[in-house]
Amino acid sequence: MTRPRSKGGVWPGRVAAAALLLLGGCGNDAITGQPAVEDVPVRVETVTEKLLPQTLAAIGQLAPRDQRRLSFKVGGVIESAAFEQGQSVSAGQVLAVLRGTEVAAGVEQARQAAQKAQRDLARGRALFADGVATKEQLQDLGTADQMAQAALRSAEFTANFARIEAPCDGVVLAKLAQPGELVGPGQPVVIVGATERGWLVKASLTDRQIVHVSPGNRGRVSFDAFPDREFDVEVSTVASAADPRSGTFEVELAVAQPDGVRFAQGLIGRVSLEQRAAHAALPTVPVAALLEAEGERASVYVLAPDGRSARRTAVRVGRMVGDVVEVKEGLRAGDRVVVEGAAYLREGSSVRVLGAGQATDSNP
Repeated sequence: MTRPRSKGGVWPGRVAAAALLLLGGCGNDAITGQPAVEDVPVRVETVTEKLLPQTLAAIGQLAPRDQRRLSFKVGGVIESAAFEQGQSVSAGQVLAVLRGTEVAAGVEQARQAAQKAQRDLARGRALFADGVATKEQLQDLGTADQMAQAALRSAEFTANFARIEAPCDGVVLAKLAQPGELVGPGQPVVIVGATERGWLVKASLTDRQIVHVSPGNRGRVSFDAFPDREFDVEVSTVASAADPRSGTFEVELAVAQPDGVRFAQGLIGRVSLEQRAAHAALPTVPVAALLEAEGERASVYVLAPDGRSARRTAVRVGRMVGDVVEVKEGLRAGDRVVVEGAAYLREGSSVRVLGAGQATDSNP
C-alpha cells in the first residue's frame, strides 16, 4: 500500500520532526516546553563578616536636665502666683508672693525690739558711768542688744523669701499651689526646669535591657511633634536599682536641642539605643539577595567558583539592620551571592556577571 504524501512531497513524520527542531532552535526546552534561559545577566556581591549594631527600643519623656523645686522659707497664705505650667520664665522673675501682713508684722516687731535694746544699752552705759549700774549689768544689756539686732536681720532676711523668684532661665514644669492656699515653710509651690544645661529623655528599661546599656551608649530619639526628624542621644545616667513600683530601671539620655527647635517638657519620644555586642561578627548579605524568606529560613543563589553558573543555597538569617541581614548558617565570608537577576535563575543556570554600570535585562 502506497503511503500518502503531502503536496510538497514530504512525509508527515518528517514534517513533525522538522517542527520540533525548529522549536528547539527558538530556545524552548523540548521536554518541559519552557523557554531555555542561558547566560542570565546577574549582579553579585561578596559576602563579608560584619558586627551589626544591636539596638533596643524604649519609650521616654523629654524633660530639662535640671529641675528645681521652689518654696517659701516661711509659711503663710499665697497672695499671688503669676505663672502657669509650661510657661517660659527668666532669671529673677517673681513667680509667687505671700500675703505680707504677717511677714511685715514680724519684721516690725523685730525692729522695735532692736531699737529698745539700743536704748537700754545707752541708758545702762550712763548708769555705769555714774557708778549706779554694775559692769555685769552693762554686759547683759550689750548682749541683749546684739541678740535683738541679729533677730532683726533674720526677720528681714526671711521677709525676702516671702516671695519666689526664678533662679534661672527655664520653663515651669508644675504648679503645685494656687493663690489663697496656706502653705508651710519649705512646701514646694512650683517646679522650674532649667533649660540652660540642656534636656534629657528619661526612659524605663527592663532587667533584660538594662544589662546591655551603660553610660556613653548612643542612639536616636524621635518625637511626634517633629515627625520628619531624629535627634542624637547619649546615655548619661543608668539607675543601679529598679523602681519598686514598676520593676523597671530608669535611664537618662542627654539630647541636644538644635537651633530653631523648641523643646517642651513632657514630649513622648521613641528611643532606639545601641547596646553592647552580644556575639561575634557574622556573614552579612544585602536583603535583595534573599528569596522566599519565611522567619529565619530563606535561600540565595551563590555563584560557582568558575563564575559561570549559580546554585540555590538554603540559609538561616538573623537580625536585619538597614538593607543588610545577618546569615547564621549557609554562607561564609568570600562567597558571592546574586543580588540582581535571581528571579530568572533556576538550579544550574548559566550566568553572565555584570560589571559596574551595566544594567540587568529584566527579561533575559
